[in-house]
Amino acid sequence: MWSGRYPHNNGVEGFYQVRDASYPVLADLMKAAGYFTAIRGKVAHSTPYLPYDWDLVLDMLPGGGKAHPKDPASYGTSTEQGIRAAKEAGKPFCLMVNVSDPHKPFYAEGRGGETVPDPHKPSRVFTPEEAPIPGFLFDDPVVRKELAHYYSSVRRADDCVGRVLEALEKSGEADRTVIVFFSDHGMPLPFAKTQLYHHSTRTPLIVRWPGVTKAGAVDEEHTVSAVDFLPTLLDIIGAEHPEGMDGRSFAPLLRGRSQSGREMVFKDYNENAGGSREPMRGVQSKKFLYLFNCWSNGERVMRTATQGTSTYRRMKELAQSDPQIAARLDLMDHRVVEELYDVENDPDCLNNLVDGPARQAELNRLREALEIWMAKTGDPLLPVFRKRDDPAVREAYMERVEKESAQRRGRKAKRRGARRRNSAGGNEE
Repeated sequence: MWSGRYPHNNGVEGFYQVRDASYPVLADLMKAAGYFTAIRGKVAHSTPYLPYDWDLVLDMLPGGGKAHPKDPASYGTSTEQGIRAAKEAGKPFCLMVNVSDPHKPFYAEGRGGETVPDPHKPSRVFTPEEAPIPGFLFDDPVVRKELAHYYSSVRRADDCVGRVLEALEKSGEADRTVIVFFSDHGMPLPFAKTQLYHHSTRTPLIVRWPGVTKAGAVDEEHTVSAVDFLPTLLDIIGAEHPEGMDGRSFAPLLRGRSQSGREMVFKDYNENAGGSREPMRGVQSKKFLYLFNCWSNGERVMRTATQGTSTYRRMKELAQSDPQIAARLDLMDHRVVEELYDVENDPDCLNNLVDGPARQAELNRLREALEIWMAKTGDPLLPVFRKRDDPAVREAYMERVEKESAQRRGRKAKRRGARRRNSAGGNEE
């Protein structure tokens, strides 16, 4: 997102550090342009390595103590702190304020899904009875309860953003500050987060550029990707683009113009927070979505954080007696090598059309587009995609990347163990 490069080009294909990164990221480029850079939340997530050279990390409150990630008021405090520090430095500010909600745990949600006391109450708490059920899930009391916690957390995220905007207005800098609000993925429930489905990647994107964007304007013609964010911000501040970025600025769209080549977005997934490798690629137009799941062999089970949700556990229970939910669970766990969905009429991606003769032309068009993109961006998965019908080729690739992931996790565990020993007994010669 902040390198302007796809994961297979910036080296960050999972939750691990890349200390030898040779490319600049957002903070480097903004600092070079004369900006004061500060970050709140997700510090380790947002850099190729840690500690990273931010001018200021806003995770601590001015009076001492760590800011709670689910406390709306603290986001206003952090914003005030960042703006004040930038003014003291005599520089314009670039603040990355990462709101924790609606990340798990949701508002008032305990480990087993039970309701527990929560001191950080949102401005509205939703009940299970009023919780809308996404079409990719199913109506059930357990699901409704989890969704109520989720929607309440979304409201608390809105409260956090409200405090940020209040602090910006109070500073007197609102009329010359560009605001970009977005989410990095869909809701943390089955068939959304850690997937490449329509509702996995179709996320909020709101931009306010004083004097340029118009209030209430909505662009329904063009598609943009998170890889485009960095080049867009560089265009907004008038900074040069570094070589090697895959993204493309959509600043012309913010100015109300049109852009060619905005008919599709490409999706890239490799590894989750637990180090489990499930390489997937996707391409989506405004009407269709095509997915290639390299890891799927009918036996391998995808490991994802959404398996820890009450909704997933309920799916496991109901699958014992409900054939329809059993089929959905099987797809969730094992997937199939290729998927094709008519997202215009089936945005919940319930009906896989990959074997339907009526959609072969669209399937081939998207396969070709994905192959061209993979070749253009140097995707190492390209040779496997070209032989996607050969299980032996797919499995050989999976064995290699799973081995690499295991070795990386082993080295990380070894370093973590060494740090624990040193902190407990002092450094050893």
